[in-house]
Amino acid sequence: MKPDNLLYPAPKGLYCELGNFYIDPVQPVERALITHGHSDHARAGHGHVLATRETLDIMRLRYGDGFCGASAIARFGETIAINGVRVTFRPAGHVLGSAQICVEADGTRIVVSGDYKRRADPTCPPFEPIGCDVFITEATFGLPVFHHPDDEREIARLLMSLKQFPERAHVVGAYALGKAQRVIALLRRQDYDEPIHIHGALAKLCDYYQGQGIDLGDIRPATLGPASRQDFAGMIVIGPPAAFAERWARRFPDPLASFASGWMLIRQRAKQRGVELPLVISDHCDWAELTETIREVAPAEVWVTHGREEALVRWCELQGIPARPLHLVGYEDEGE
Repeated sequence: MKPDNLLYPAPKGLYCELGNFYIDPVQPVERALITHGHSDHARAGHGHVLATRETLDIMRLRYGDGFCGASAIARFGETIAINGVRVTFRPAGHVLGSAQICVEADGTRIVVSGDYKRRADPTCPPFEPIGCDVFITEATFGLPVFHHPDDEREIARLLMSLKQFPERAHVVGAYALGKAQRVIALLRRQDYDEPIHIHGALAKLCDYYQGQGIDLGDIRPATLGPASRQDFAGMIVIGPPAAFAERWARRFPDPLASFASGWMLIRQRAKQRGVELPLVISDHCDWAELTETIREVAPAEVWVTHGREEALVRWCELQGIPARPLHLVGYEDEGE
């Protein structure tokens, strides 16, 4: 079977006509397979959703019990038949519950990687390379300029700043799903055992991660009253990036603004956001990791879903690997 007959881009997302399902559709559909819980991939309103247990739980936390008509759990490594098409979920290493989806029929195998990363992450299972005919990859950081530094080095910079400025609250912007929990876990791995205060928007997901056996240590609400302002001096406070546009972050004592994102490699972005301490910590692959993954998977063909598509397509062509952009729309950088 030709790959295009098994899976192809449609207005609502990647569509498998033979199995009559979509993967990460951007509009409500009858049957959706979801790679992970970020809102640009996991939307409410589908008739039936197949995803990992953690992704279903996260969708329920974000959208409520009625986020879809019906749901079913896909366990890692278990093959599920849908109208004669075999689908298998494998870890993607992006956030808790994130999966690659392997789609097979008539001797053709396509792997939809979703969003993924290759670095060790104490909060989720690591990415598993899967040999395939077609590898569908994102390219969020798909330019040669993106070479992300070591995560532990970035956390060490945050801890050093705490020592240098003990009178200041270090207010760290981190996305609610995946990034916030990862930053906390990385801090704990470097023996930081002080309480970490979090914005209320992070509480449900941090509680969920803790409930799944991921130890985030002493997490407390970042509740600030007139008498407690100085209690936050020398402390780490984590909140969603959107909160930095509000008065919330400015209420802490002499706040030192930080932001954990792969985009912090671009100094102009950090400057535009008023970030004093940019932390280059990404939940996506950088350029070297994208190209190394393609070499490791060794597909016959590469399709690029979203991000900086052209550069990665060109790199594949120079390696003798047929490649093309899919030009899918509706996927943003929520997890970054």
